[in-house]
Amino acid sequence: MSVLSWVTVVLLLHLVYSGQILWRMKDHVHKTQQARIKHTSTAIPKKGTIHQPLNHFDRKNDKTFPQKFFVNDVYWQRSDGPVFLYIGGEGPLSKFSVLFGHHVLMAETHGALLVALEHRFYGQSLNPDGLETETLTHLSSQQALSDLAVFRLYISRRFGLSRANTWISFGGSYAGALSAWLRGKFPHLIYGAVASSAPVQAQLDFSSYNRVVANSLMNEAVGGSKKCVAEVKGVFAAVEAALLMGNETEVGKDFGCCETPLKPEDKTELLQSLADVFMGTVQYNEEGVAFSIAELCDIMTNESEACEAYDRLVKIVAMYRARENVPCLDVSHEKLVLELSNTKASSSYRQWFYQTCTEFGFYQTCEDTHCLFSHVSTLESQTELCSRLFNIPQDSLPARIDFTNQYYGGNRPQTQRVLYVNGNIDPWKELSVVWNDTMVDDDRVILIDGTAHCMDMNADKSMDKPALHQARKEIERRVAMWLKSAALHHMV
Repeated sequence: MSVLSWVTVVLLLHLVYSGQILWRMKDHVHKTQQARIKHTSTAIPKKGTIHQPLNHFDRKNDKTFPQKFFVNDVYWQRSDGPVFLYIGGEGPLSKFSVLFGHHVLMAETHGALLVALEHRFYGQSLNPDGLETETLTHLSSQQALSDLAVFRLYISRRFGLSRANTWISFGGSYAGALSAWLRGKFPHLIYGAVASSAPVQAQLDFSSYNRVVANSLMNEAVGGSKKCVAEVKGVFAAVEAALLMGNETEVGKDFGCCETPLKPEDKTELLQSLADVFMGTVQYNEEGVAFSIAELCDIMTNESEACEAYDRLVKIVAMYRARENVPCLDVSHEKLVLELSNTKASSSYRQWFYQTCTEFGFYQTCEDTHCLFSHVSTLESQTELCSRLFNIPQDSLPARIDFTNQYYGGNRPQTQRVLYVNGNIDPWKELSVVWNDTMVDDDRVILIDGTAHCMDMNADKSMDKPALHQARKEIERRVAMWLKSAALHHMV
């Protein structure tokens, strides 16, 4: 098969959900954080379930689903103490959401009641048929915000709250966007919101993700270099060339693939898996994933072993598999489609992919010249799954993305008392609010130098960068200012 014909087939057949390893690295970060704190707390939060309407916007539909929540009232000053709401995102909610983190430390300072709500259709918050396509029509950010509004009313009644109990919301990544949107859509319920690494701008073709990955791998302040970027770009060209020349068996063995990548779509999945190692390293730099940017670039640029860049990439993948306990790289396209089609699966892949098709896009493509990886990861190839899995036409996606931005305001929202916090090496900052260009709120952005995804949400550690320490102090100052302002307002 010629080079041109193989690329053409990939463009037509590649249906791979970009980011399998990236998603697993995210899960690993959460598990690592929980493992660090698992044995340091004796507090037992209250766990509960609220039965939410399946569809908040159809009063004729009386179906409900169970939604999990946690409460920690250890620090609460019951008369007028504030309420800190931790918003769950695209995955299971843990009890640690009300036990640890920067928001918990602030709750202790301000005598706040801590509550957390799991996102509908993730974790335990779904019906037995919750992942059927027909039921997934009730999975949306709008429904999730209504869940939060109902939950607020439930907590207020259960704990006898009044106007004197000021609500502040917190969230990171997609949940960070929900935190900002909750304040925007329900300003009478939420007084202030902290939105960490929040992609509030929906974008179909998120090619800028990989541009930031390249810039971060070049950033000397975090251990990157121009040489690192050149080596990465060159080695992906070498792997792609090896696959094009018919060396699939050798390449599959080199990278520890579960099966030989003979089919065009399996070759593309392998290339995406290799890219995910670098993408995940940048997104979660120094947060417990297999590598830091500094370590990854050190290996890629180390010529002392007298080996080619290809061999250094093989070493990186072997180290990744050992550190993440991955026996082999699963590059089967068929298995991936089966996993995303499984309506009984315990993972969150299917639900989140549905939301990318219906609301957000966020497809991390690699078609422009800035991308370091294989250019076969295209928008066409990624969005074709929307049609195959959910019968959502590809040509309907732009209108869906436009609606999301019109409904919420994109990255120029007209809201007050929303604090957007981002790290400057995090690719998701491209879809957040990172500058002040409106008169709505003069002081609402924190951009942290040398920091990756959602790192501000963790409690302070001695090894954290000074900029991160300072950012947390600034978040504390803003939250304290909001609570003081709310108290004065309640006295009027």
